[in-house]
Parts: sequence; C-alpha cells; structure tokens
Amino acid sequence: MLIDVHAHLDDEAFDADRDEVIQKIKEAGMVVVNAGSDLKTSEFSVEMAQKYDFIYVCVGVHPHEAAKAPEDYLETLRQMAKYEKVVAMGEIGLDYYYDFCDKDTQKKVFAEQLALAKELDLPVVVHDREAHQDTLKILQESGVKKGLMHCYSGSYELAGEFMKLGFYFSFGGTITFKNAKRPKEVVSKLPLDKILLETDCPYLTPEPYRGKRNDPTKVEIIAQALANLRGISKEEVENTTTANAQRLFKFAKPI
Repeated sequence: MLIDVHAHLDDEAFDADRDEVIQKIKEAGMVVVNAGSDLKTSEFSVEMAQKYDFIYVCVGVHPHEAAKAPEDYLETLRQMAKYEKVVAMGEIGLDYYYDFCDKDTQKKVFAEQLALAKELDLPVVVHDREAHQDTLKILQESGVKKGLMHCYSGSYELAGEFMKLGFYFSFGGTITFKNAKRPKEVVSKLPLDKILLETDCPYLTPEPYRGKRNDPTKVEIIAQALANLRGISKEEVENTTTANAQRLFKFAKPI
C-alpha cells in the first residue's frame, strides 16, 4: 500500500471532479493525508475524512495565511484536533520566498501552533521555504519531538539537525525533475526509514505529467523514482515508507 502523506484535495483545482478523483484513490487502495492551509480548509479536510475511511487529516494555518488567522484560531484548531483522524498539526511553518505575510507574524503563528501540537502530543507537518535557519531555531525552541519536513528542500547536513529533533522528510514530484539535483542527492543519502512520499497535489506534478494537475495516485511515480535513485525495489520503497508513515502519524486503524 502507498500513502500520500501530503495532499490538498480541498483545493479549488478539484472542485469540478473531486468525487471522481477520490474514487480513483479508493480503487488504487491508497491512504491519503490531506493538509489544511487555514481554518476553512482544515474543516473541509475533516469533513472529507469523516466521509472516507482512507483519508486522514492535518489541521493548521499555513504561513501564507498567518496574518488572516482570527484571534481564537488556536481554540478552533484544538477542537478540530479532538477528531481521531486528525493525525498532525499542519501545514505550518515559514515561507520567505513569497511575501504574503511578514516574517514576525509567520514566526508567531508557527510558534503558537507548535506549542499547541506539543500540548496535544501531535506531530507537526512543516512548510519551510527559504527559511531553513529560522525554521530550525523555532523548532529547537519549541520542544516538539516529532514531525515531518514536507517537500524537503534543504541540504543533507541540515537534515541531520532536523533528525536530531525526531523529524522525517517527505519528497514529491521534484525528485523526478531533470534539474532537481539537491533533492535527488538528499533523498538518495537519507536513511530510508526517515523518508515518506507525498504529491502536494494539485501542485508539483511528477514527470512525465509535469504541467498538468497532480493527484494522489501519482505517488506511485514518485515511489518508482525513489527506488531508481536508491537502486532498490519499488516494493521495498512502498513497504518502508508506509511503515514510516504509520510510525509517525499513528493512524487510528493500522495501515
């Protein structure tokens, strides 16, 4: 069984055919973890998980949305997290590539959600774009000891610092891109028992479908790419990454 540990099936790109996409996921025998970006998408994700037994959820406020978080957002997230299929706090973190929210607000909202995750004993799913050192520093200060660096883009050396905090790393379509040297190098060197697979759909579609809408079933392409990079079988990739996801997220029903 393959697990896509980071999807956005709530995205408007799926509005026209979401039910059909979800049916294909079911037919593929997959499990998907859908990541919220704000309170609205987190709630939508919870509703999907209530409807489909193969969908699990992360709830949280993305750094792009940090400035829009209402005063009581933490209490709303706390209530959502009571649902047994909420497996992590996410997608949370820092993004210095885009200028959608000032850095201080991003840091504040990130730290607040880390504190909530620690209180609730939930892992965190972290978005880190062009903000590696601040992300690491805030995580070190938070006391959080389990999580996932989603779509990891840092160096192998930096990954060692995140591993000291008990973190895993997920990789998606970028490891199929011709010029993506760093992610290919890192995913080839990291311990296999620290790697998970994701699509980040509808974004980051793997080759040979780059430029088209991504969906969770394409995680199979990413699994094969990882197998090729490491010189191992796709079956080993599938079995190990699925076990890794179970260990991190502690799904209500063992996968």
